[in-house]
Amino acid sequence: MQKEKKEENLMEKIVSLCKRRGFVFQGSEIYGGLAGTYDWGHYGVALKNNIKQSWWKKFLDNRRDMYGIDAAILMNAKVWEVTGHVANFADLLDGKQFNTMLKTEVGAKKEDVAISYLRPETAQGMFVNFKNTVDAFHPKLPFGMAQIGKAFRNEIAPRDFLFRQREFEQMEIEYFIRADEWEKYFEYWRGEMLEWMEEFGLDMGKVHELEVPDADRAHYSKRTIDFEFDYPFGRKELFGLAYRTDFDLKNHKLEYIDEVPTPEGVEIPTESVGKKMTPHVIEPTFGVDRAVLALLLSVYTEDEKDGEVRSYLKFKPNIAPVICAVSPLLKNKIELVEYANNKVYVPLKAEFGRVAWDDNGNIGKRYRRQDEIGTPFCIVVDFETLTDDTVTVRARDTGEQERVKVADLKNYIKEKI
Repeated sequence: MQKEKKEENLMEKIVSLCKRRGFVFQGSEIYGGLAGTYDWGHYGVALKNNIKQSWWKKFLDNRRDMYGIDAAILMNAKVWEVTGHVANFADLLDGKQFNTMLKTEVGAKKEDVAISYLRPETAQGMFVNFKNTVDAFHPKLPFGMAQIGKAFRNEIAPRDFLFRQREFEQMEIEYFIRADEWEKYFEYWRGEMLEWMEEFGLDMGKVHELEVPDADRAHYSKRTIDFEFDYPFGRKELFGLAYRTDFDLKNHKLEYIDEVPTPEGVEIPTESVGKKMTPHVIEPTFGVDRAVLALLLSVYTEDEKDGEVRSYLKFKPNIAPVICAVSPLLKNKIELVEYANNKVYVPLKAEFGRVAWDDNGNIGKRYRRQDEIGTPFCIVVDFETLTDDTVTVRARDTGEQERVKVADLKNYIKEKI
């Protein structure tokens, strides 16, 4: 009972911090809100973008076999009909099937109106562009397509803050392979996903794998692993890895000419160079919003500083929404303000981008505020700075301070991160 109360309090602390420090707000809050929708504040946008950039760098920029895409949210309704979403994408409500796709109408005139849907997943935008990607880039198997984008589901009971929403964001990969290699690549992507989770800062002690049984898998999947996380409200799904077989490409009637490797100096008849086939697919899926929530729960830390409880977010520097904050010791001393702005803030802002200016309240309050934002370093310009061109740099995690030459600040921060 005591543990449940502690976990409940942790969730309340995270939600409160997110609003207080400008990470996440309730959607349309001034009008009473709309269940399952949230707005991202300044620091929330920065944090979310850092996670997405980390994902994009690892799974696309650092690879030679991946192609990016940004498909339309609205698609021809036939896409969802042939994939079974219209018939099968449903939950039970009062014992009846309830399709969770959000339906809309496209067209200005009544006679021209067509039914469409806000996409419930980003995957189909990649599948319907499979041929376009093959024709444009001529990739060899295996290769993948990657996309980050919004998806929408008319959830019956949205709940638990960012965990279950009606509008959310996905980072998704469709990796195309030969059928007889699916087990090899399934294990490969399992390892890649776990590696990235640790890289961007999740508490891996709270991450678990669940082999999804036949009865609970999606209709298109032959094998699925759910990566679950220990949230305060229980162990629930975080990311997923599925073997979708050739279900989607086959339903869209899309094929691939699999070229046979040609030994050097050997001539092979044209008709034997390649054969038409339908690739199979391994699908790693990552929810952006759930990644943010799991990360916040992983890095939220409390300790005691100066006789009081201090809460802070122990982000890795490359993920933190702010790398460093610059402050003049006193904001009413023009010489300190000008030095801090012109010689410290502006050069660091140009170099790192994610640099904050903070002159609100006394220095202790600024430290506490930046700790809760998760800022790794606070830089203070004081009267000593005016005489020897050094500043105080305070570390978030330890609270320790040291004097650093202004000319050395850029290299100092680079080395630390």
